[in-house]
Order: sequence, then C-alpha cells, then structure tokens
Amino acid sequence: MSTVSQDYDVRNLKDDFVKQYGGSTADVRIFSSPARINIIGEHIDYNGGKVFPAAIDRYLYVAIRRREDTKITYNDLKFPGTFHFDIHDNFAYVKENGYANYLNGILSILGRRGYQIPSGFDILMVSNVPPAGGISSSSALECGFAYAVSEVFGLGVSRKDIALIGQQSEHEFMGVNCGIMDQYIIATGKKDTAEVLDCAKVEHEYVPLELDDYRFVVMNTRKKRQLADSKYNERRSQCEAALKILQDKGVEAQDLCSLSPVKWEAVKHFISDGILQKRANHCVYENQRVLDAVAALKAGDLIRLGRLLDESHASLKSDYEVTGIELDTLAETAQKQEGCLGARMTGAGFGGCAIALVHKDKVEAFTEAVQKAYTAAIGYEAGFFSCSSGDGVSEIK
Repeated sequence: MSTVSQDYDVRNLKDDFVKQYGGSTADVRIFSSPARINIIGEHIDYNGGKVFPAAIDRYLYVAIRRREDTKITYNDLKFPGTFHFDIHDNFAYVKENGYANYLNGILSILGRRGYQIPSGFDILMVSNVPPAGGISSSSALECGFAYAVSEVFGLGVSRKDIALIGQQSEHEFMGVNCGIMDQYIIATGKKDTAEVLDCAKVEHEYVPLELDDYRFVVMNTRKKRQLADSKYNERRSQCEAALKILQDKGVEAQDLCSLSPVKWEAVKHFISDGILQKRANHCVYENQRVLDAVAALKAGDLIRLGRLLDESHASLKSDYEVTGIELDTLAETAQKQEGCLGARMTGAGFGGCAIALVHKDKVEAFTEAVQKAYTAAIGYEAGFFSCSSGDGVSEIK
C-alpha cells in the first residue's frame, strides 16, 4: 500500500522523480491536470446536449523528462508497479498494464494523427484526485499526460485536440463510449469560471462562477466502480435506440437534446417502451435544466440553481436510474441540511461522487450530519471536501 498521503505536496515531486530515476531536477518538467465537477447536465454530453462543468482545485501531477534512447518508463507514487515500453511499440490494451493503458492509448492516437515523438521519456505521476470517484480521474490522467507530451516534445497540440484525443482514446483503446465533457473542461478550464459546453458543436462559453458565501462540497461514496464495467454504455445504447424510433417516425431530431420540452411532449408517445421513454425524458429535461442553471448563475440566483440540482438528481434516480443507495443517501440527506441550497450526483453514477452547494459557515456541520446518516445507512464513511474552481491543464514552473 502507498505511504503517500491523499494531499500530496507537488513541491516534492521533482525530488521524488530524481529518487526514482536519478540525474538532476534541472530537466524535469511538472504538469498539472485538474479534476472536474459537472454542476449540472448529466449523461447528456453524448446526446448532443449542453453541459455546465467546472475544473476544480484538485490535481493530478505529471513529472516528465526526455531520454536519449527510445524507452518509456511509467511510475506512480500511489499505485505500485513500473511499466516499460518503447516509442516504436504497437500499443494495445492489456488488462495487466493497469493505468498505463490510458497513457498508451494517448500515444497510439497521437501516432495515428501523425504526431512524431522523437525519443523516449520517463514519467512519475501522483494524484490528489480520488480514483473512480466520479470527478474524472481518468480524464485528468489522459489530458495531463497528453498535454505534457505535447509540450515537452513541441507537438503543438491544441487544447481542443487534447480533449478530442483523450475522448478518442477512451472510445478506441479503453472501450468506453464517453462524451466529450470531461476531457474538454480539463483541457480548457479556467479558474473562477464554469463552462457552458455545447457537446453537439464542441463549442464553449465561459461563465463567471460567482458563488458568494457558498461552496461546492464534493461527497465521495467511496464505492469502487469502473466506468467501462458500469451500465454507462448500456444507457448510451438506450438513448440511441430512443432517438432512432423518433427519427423513423419522421421526427426531425439530430439528437435527443435537440428536442425542446414542448416538442418532446408532443412526440414521446411514439416510444412505447417505458424504459426508453424515461431515458429520453431525462435527456430533454436535463438539457433544459442546464440552460436554466446558466441563467440562474448569471442572475446571481443561487436558490434557483440549488433547486435545479435537486431536480437533476431526482431525474437521474427515477428516469435514468444511475444513482443507487449510496448516491441517493448522500444527495437526499444533503438536501435536508441547513445551509444547503441543493445537491445531486455528478459523473457517470453507480457510485462515485455527489455535489452540494453549501454555505461556507455551515460546511463543517453539514459534513458531520451527512456523514452520520451515510455511515448509518451504508456501513462505512463517505469522503468530503469543499472545492474552488481551478485552471485546466498547465505547466507548473
């Protein structure tokens, strides 16, 4: 088991790199890649919807140094095992390679896109992002590594393409049909803002994230889950099936989220399968909640924003069915606490995290109350931390 604490001090990373690989710290470069929360807009990024994520101040760090030969070495301070490869390898997914698969997937996609990496390199990573926690630890890994390699070797990959390469790697290398949101916000995020991301057009707008005396509290179920092993791909297939039914009936819709609530109510009878109708219902109304949440935040109406968080969780529980007892216990207990304006699950679900919008003076009492209820219901403790917005992938000088 790792002896590295959850809150690793990145100022130690160059020295730890030298302990691992030798040499000096002079030519070691450090890159940071944030976790993210999705304020609202869940499971609609792959349905052409608009989502409203923010990068947060929890980071994965990548230390990298070029080699004179063609060898590649990966190490992580919190995960055991050293992985050795070569830049000329024909990279393929191998289960035993663990986290190295995410990195090799990026290298594979870079190569197919024509980017040439002229030499090998050594990597040492460490993360303060809870793994499998629903705040996108895997996308932080992909984007942080891709950005580090691009910068060190002068590849000039744009931030948008960093996100697209990460998504392509998930699809083709990891077998997860994820949307673009996670990689996009991690690659392009800016401190003190959230982003309205149009997933159909892959375009974004920055919105000031002004929460006054309120903070987002991340609540980790600590239930282990793997996105590829969850029902994520099943939900995506169900949405595609619902859309095809509508299109076969002559409904003009490029995707489910292109339907307004009014239009959806007029055509939903075409979908006789109750499960498929519920999946589509979530997508249509969740997309509208995103638009309403952006308007509420721009207007400084945090009470309205909180209500929308509650409505989102209810839809994810009843219509999309991706919550479970752990997330429901956290969100629904949080919603009852003094100083909490709203709460919802965030991420793919089936475990992972929920978020709550809580007054800064109530965070401690809020955490104690929700923890007590969660432990009583589930049998073990959840994890809690409050967060602020953060920057997207960047180099630490």
